[in-house]
Amino acid sequence: MDLKVENGGALGWGKSLPVPSVQEIVRNGFQSIPERYIHENKDLPISVNLSDSELQIPVIDFSLLAKGDKDELKKLDFACKEWGFFQMINHGVREEVLHKMKAAVSSFFELPLEGKKKYAKEVNEIQGYGQNFVVSEHQKLDWSDMIYLITVPPQNRNFKFWPLSLPGFKEAVDEYSREIQNVAGELYANFSVLMGLDRDGLERLQGELKQGIRMNYYPVCSRPDLVLGISPHSDGSTFTLLLQDDDVNGLEIKHKDAWIPVKPMPNSLVINVGDATEIQSNGMYKSIEHRAMTNEEKPRISIATFVFPDDEQEIGPLDSMINDSHRPRMYRNIKYVDYIREKFARKMEGKAHTDFVKLQSK
Repeated sequence: MDLKVENGGALGWGKSLPVPSVQEIVRNGFQSIPERYIHENKDLPISVNLSDSELQIPVIDFSLLAKGDKDELKKLDFACKEWGFFQMINHGVREEVLHKMKAAVSSFFELPLEGKKKYAKEVNEIQGYGQNFVVSEHQKLDWSDMIYLITVPPQNRNFKFWPLSLPGFKEAVDEYSREIQNVAGELYANFSVLMGLDRDGLERLQGELKQGIRMNYYPVCSRPDLVLGISPHSDGSTFTLLLQDDDVNGLEIKHKDAWIPVKPMPNSLVINVGDATEIQSNGMYKSIEHRAMTNEEKPRISIATFVFPDDEQEIGPLDSMINDSHRPRMYRNIKYVDYIREKFARKMEGKAHTDFVKLQSK
């Protein structure tokens, strides 16, 4: 399989149909929501039966995890078992780096359409400006634009999709990617311990670790009740680290059959379990459906960093996570690239794609 290199190449993960820029629809003063963007029968945001404690995702102090604090490790275990999501504070990524990254993404989306289209996705390509997961001319579309870049390992970068002429963009992404990778390394170590391995066990089993960054722009919408910024889905990653606007809500997660908004904490990261971890933990830690909403007053930016295994690495439930009487094997082993190709061949549709790797119940 071809891998990306700095002057070209293809991951071969999947392809997506071209779609209009939502940002341009808004810039051109649309009078009504185009039919393809109207999502009917959306779930209600919050169930009235949930208590206040069930409306706030857990908060993990990364600095304590990095020091080996056992109580914080227990909190991480609880967060991943019961929520699949948590906000992380004191993560060590410098505030200056966070602000530069947000500014770089904002600068890209401030470019005129022709400027952004220079970095448009190509056929059978997931990197670049546009949208992923559009597999039909008839499916409903999301109220957002995005640019997705592979950032780690460096030799897999394809710079023709990078707006290198935009002052400070590459430098901001480089710095942010590097510091996020340090955070990811400590998370890998703690997940390893929780799953009965030594600290570097999970990284060893994943092969050469990969990182991709999806930069999202959600324009304002006159009828946010009719659209979705991003449709419900779970991530195919090992885990995802999200940087979002401090003052604009948008992320919602599925918890106990209710959609719960995640209120941003300034300079924090939102972490969620990905499908690869669900598979390797044998369902102990579940990847959770989440979606993004829009609003009438302010556009919103979010930056999702996906950390995932090497394409050719086989993933499956760890022996330490299988118990024939209490937790029998729930997933088959699969090469990661085969799993991710199945995911990218579909539209975003909750966790429907995970059925592909589940063992049938007897």
